[in-house]
Amino acid sequence: MLNKMGNLGGLFEKRHGHPLADARELQHIVSELPKDNAFKAMDEIGGWLDSLLVAEDFPVDRRFDAIRHLEDAAVPHLRRLAREYLHTVRLSKAEEKRLWAINGGFWSLLAKVYEQTLDLLLARGLTAETSKYILPALCTRLLAALRAVLKWEQFHYGPTPADLWQRMGRLVLLAGEHGFASRVVNIGGVSGNTSVLAEYRKAMVFQAASMDSLLPLEIELAERFIVHFLSRFDFPEQAEHDCVYWVDLTLAQPPLRLARMPAEAKASLRFFRPGAAHGEIQALLGLLERGGDLPEDIMLGAQYPAKALIPVLRHLAAYLAPIPPQRRHDRHRVKHRMSVLNGLVNAFVAFSGEFGGRPAGLQIESWVVENVSRGGFGASLNSIPGEWLKVGALLALQPEGGENWLLGCVRRYHRESATEARVGIETLARLIESVELRPKMASSYAAVAGIPSLLLLEGNPPGELRVILPPYTFDPRESYEYRQDGQRVVLEPLVVVEHTNDYELARYRIVPA
Repeated sequence: MLNKMGNLGGLFEKRHGHPLADARELQHIVSELPKDNAFKAMDEIGGWLDSLLVAEDFPVDRRFDAIRHLEDAAVPHLRRLAREYLHTVRLSKAEEKRLWAINGGFWSLLAKVYEQTLDLLLARGLTAETSKYILPALCTRLLAALRAVLKWEQFHYGPTPADLWQRMGRLVLLAGEHGFASRVVNIGGVSGNTSVLAEYRKAMVFQAASMDSLLPLEIELAERFIVHFLSRFDFPEQAEHDCVYWVDLTLAQPPLRLARMPAEAKASLRFFRPGAAHGEIQALLGLLERGGDLPEDIMLGAQYPAKALIPVLRHLAAYLAPIPPQRRHDRHRVKHRMSVLNGLVNAFVAFSGEFGGRPAGLQIESWVVENVSRGGFGASLNSIPGEWLKVGALLALQPEGGENWLLGCVRRYHRESATEARVGIETLARLIESVELRPKMASSYAAVAGIPSLLLLEGNPPGELRVILPPYTFDPRESYEYRQDGQRVVLEPLVVVEHTNDYELARYRIVPA
C-alpha cells in the first residue's frame, strides 16, 4: 500500500490534500478493501495508517474519524489471522512470524497514529464537543490498542516496550482529569462497550496473572476469563492491607507485587486485589473438574473442551489469589554451564547410553545456569536457539563436567531482547531409561516399529511407571510392552498427566507379562 501512495498526488491536492480527509472518499476507500484476502486488506490498511503519520495538513477533527473507520475495517481480518495463529497445529516458524508481525504490528501502528492524533488535539485546544465525544472514544480506543500490543508481546514472551505502561497510565490520568475515566463507549471489535478505566484494569490483571508459563492459546483464554471476571476484582486508589499489586501511572514500569508500601503516597498510585473474583474463578474451576459445562455467559470466542480450560483456570486461581504463589523450593545462585539437547528424539539418544556421555552429531546448546533449586533451575541464553524453544519444550540436560543427563521441561520463557532470553526449567527426572515400546498385541511382529519413549524411574507410586511418549500416542485402550534384561515388561495405560506439542507424560501400571 505504501508503494501506491506516491501515485495519489492528484487526490492529495483536492480538498484537504489527503483522500481520507474527505468523508465520501474515506467511505469509498474502506468499501474497496479486499473482503476475502486478509493479508492484502491488512497491507492496504497499514499503508493508509502510515500515510496519516506524515500527513501534515490533515484536519485534526477528521483524523480520528478516518482512523476508527480503518480500525473497524481491520478487525474482522485480524480475528481471522489471530485464529490462524492460535489454532493452526504445527505452524511453521516463518508463518508464525508473519502472522505475529501482522497482528502485533497493526496494533503498534494503530496506537502510534491514535497517540499522534491525541497530541494534536491537546495542542490545538479542546472544544466542548471534542471533550464530550471525541476525546473519550479516542482515549478508550488508544488504550485498547496498547493493551493489544501487551498481549501480542506476551504471545512472544516479551520483551514488553518499556514505556507501554507509562503511555497507558497517561491516558488514565487524562481521562480522570476530564471526568470520563469510567464513561462507557462502544469501540466495536472484541471490547465492545468499555471505558478507559476498564481497559487499563484488564491490562493490570493480565500483567498480574504472570503469563510466562502459558502457551499462546492459553494466554488468549486467560485474557478472556479476566475480561469476564473483571467487575469482581477490586482496584482501590488507596493502599489497603490486603492489596496484592500496585502501579504508578506516571512511571514506565508494570504493576509490582506489594511486598511493602510505596515510599511516597502519590495521587498517581493505583492498587489491585483479587476480591470476589478469586472465589468465582475457583468455583468455575471446580465446576469443570466435576464434569460440568461452561456457563453460557462466559464468551471465549469458540467452543473449547474442559481439558483445555482447566489448566488456564488453575493458573489464574493461583496467580490471582489473595496470596500469590511462593517458590516451593529455595533458590541458590550459581554460575555454571549446562549442555542442552531439545526434543524427545535427541533425549532418547542421550539416555540410551549407546553413544557415550555426549553423543556425536547432535546439535548441543550451551546455556548458563544462574540459579538452582530442588525443583529445577533458571538459565540465561545469549542467543535464542530456534523455533523449538517455547513453553513445554522437552530438554535433556547435562551439567558441565558431568557424565549423567537429566530430563527437564521449559516452564517459563521470557525474551529480554531480540537475541537474549531467560528460561525456567522444571526437572522431570534424573533417572531415565530409553526404551522402544510396542503395542502388546503386535509386539511379536518384527515389522512393527517401536515407539521411542523415556521411562522415568523415580517418583512413581508402587507398581507404576511414568512414561514420556511422542505427542498423541497415549491410548487408554492400548497396552505397551518392552524388553528389559531379556524379559517382557507390560505397561497398562492409566492416565495422561501432561500433554504438550513436544511430548506426552502418562502413567502406566506394570502388569505381569
